[in-house]
Amino acid sequence: MEDTEIRLGDVIKTRKPHPCGSDEWTVIRRGADVKIKCNGCGRIVMMDRQEFLKRRKKIITMGKETNEP
Repeated sequence: MEDTEIRLGDVIKTRKPHPCGSDEWTVIRRGADVKIKCNGCGRIVMMDRQEFLKRRKKIITMGKETNEP
C-alpha cells in the first residue's frame, strides 16, 4: 500500500485535534478533494488531497478495498 492511498471508510488520526477535542476522522469522499467527518461532533470538512496528506498523522482503521482507480 502506498502512503498516499486513501480509501473510503478510512479512520485517520490528525496531527492537531478538532476544536471539539477529537482527533479521529472518517473519510467519506475521495478524489482531487477529500471529505472527512469528525468522529467526535460529526462536522464535515473538505480539503484538497495534498492538504489532507499533510494533516494526516496515521491510519487507525483502513476502509474496504475497492477495485476503483
